[in-house]
Parts: sequence; structure tokens; C-alpha cells
Amino acid sequence: MSMQKPMALLGDKGFMAGYLEALALVERLHRLLLDVIKDEFERVGVLEINAVQALLLFNIGDNEVTAGELKTRGYYQGSNVSYNLKKLVDMGYMHHQRCEIDRRSVRVRLTDKGRGIHDTVSHLFERHADGLEAKQILGDQTMGDITGALRRMERYWSDQIRYIY
Repeated sequence: MSMQKPMALLGDKGFMAGYLEALALVERLHRLLLDVIKDEFERVGVLEINAVQALLLFNIGDNEVTAGELKTRGYYQGSNVSYNLKKLVDMGYMHHQRCEIDRRSVRVRLTDKGRGIHDTVSHLFERHADGLEAKQILGDQTMGDITGALRRMERYWSDQIRYIY
């Protein structure tokens, strides 16, 4: 008599393998995104800012935000947001001013120079979206499925963090 594992256990192992692959893909995709942005800025001759700083400028866009707000959004884990914001202000990509209500807090917004970086990243993403669609790599349905699944995973992980404390 063979010692086969019950189907439920095999299914769990398969799901676990898929989950681990998805985690590795998310991490690799983020690194690739930064490499793609870096390559674009090298191509257009903008060498004074790095990919994380360019992504910061893109995500700030028309908003006026604090460093704390950017940190709590969680986009820049593993990077020093305050350092990058200071560098961007020093290089003329952002304006900053003390908050009237809480003088310890600094609000930042893009300058025209920062808006130019935002636009460069925006055009890069538009080209990529057009290419993915034109080459039928991803369509509306697939993109919706991907983003829906990632949002559900984000909610699950957020719930796990909340329940710890």
C-alpha cells in the first residue's frame, strides 16, 4: 500500500509554493521598477536623482504632503524618506514650508523642476501601459484581476499587523 498524502495536504503545499512565488515576484517587480526608472533617467540625461526619489516625485504629484504622510502610506519602506525629501528640496525639485498648526511638521510640494520629473515618469508609465496592451501581454480583465488580488493581499497583511497589537 502506497503512502500518499491526502489531497488537502498536496493542495496546501501547492498553494504555499504559489504564495512564496508571488512574494518573490512582488519583491523582484519592485526592484525591476526602480531599474526601469533608473534606465529611463539615464536615457534622458537626468543623473542627479535616483529612482526612489523620482518615484517619490511621481507619487506626490499635485499633492502637498508631509514626510510622515509618505511614510504612513508605506511606499518607501527601506528608504530614508526624510533624507530623500531634504535632497529633493536642496536640488530644487520640491518646495517646503513649516506647517502653521504644527511647527515641527514640514509640508512639501513639487516645483516646476519636480513637475518635470513627475511628467517623465508619467510618460514612461503611459508607454509601458500602451505596450502591455498593444502586445496583448495584459488586458483590462487581467489587470483588474491582478490589482484586485493584490488589494486583497494588502488588506489581509494589514489586518495581520493590526491584530498583533
